[in-house]
Amino acid sequence: MAGDKVAEFTDDNFDADVLKSSVPVLVDFWATWCAPCKAIAPVIDQLAEEYDGKVKIGKVNVDESPATPGQYGVRGIPTMILFKDGQIVDQLVGAVPKTQIESLLQKAL
Repeated sequence: MAGDKVAEFTDDNFDADVLKSSVPVLVDFWATWCAPCKAIAPVIDQLAEEYDGKVKIGKVNVDESPATPGQYGVRGIPTMILFKDGQIVDQLVGAVPKTQIESLLQKAL
């Protein structure tokens, strides 16, 4: 369900791939059964292409990796959390327009 520029984050690799990343990271918390998650998936893929090298973009499947969303208080999906230097910069909840996600990314650049 993800483009080739979209990383897959799990409970096991989250610390190394997200919190210790040298570039900002946008994490999309999603599930296969979530219709709004599927609706924004093409936008996430586009942004991963457009911001390649500047921002790492990836997804956490909340069913396969339940510890990480719990740790960050993810209650509804899709939830996108932007991390920079291991800290949360901002987050969005719901299937929001591409422009809103781009505004989020600009905060970290």
